[in-house]
Amino acid sequence: MSRWITVANVNELPPGRRKIVEVEGKKIGLIRTADGAFHAIEDRCTHDDGPLAEGELDGDAIVCPRHGARFNLATGKALTLPAFGFTGRWPVRVEDDKVQLEFE
Repeated sequence: MSRWITVANVNELPPGRRKIVEVEGKKIGLIRTADGAFHAIEDRCTHDDGPLAEGELDGDAIVCPRHGARFNLATGKALTLPAFGFTGRWPVRVEDDKVQLEFE
């Protein structure tokens, strides 16, 4: 059964900003894109397990700060080498100004 976990308040993340949170032992990049959409991806590049969430935002993608691999924020899919496959991602919702992630 899935559950929603509050990880931030909306006002903590203006558009174009991010915050790294830890939930159930996982480091997660909570990201709000310039258009105001929230995304949650694992703070782990599939290329070398390096940090991902502090990379540059580029529209609906994030660029790994180590080697430049790009990931789609909505799907977690690696868009360019040297990364491959998918990094983890979680559904996000906003309820009463609280940003929540869905965990199973």
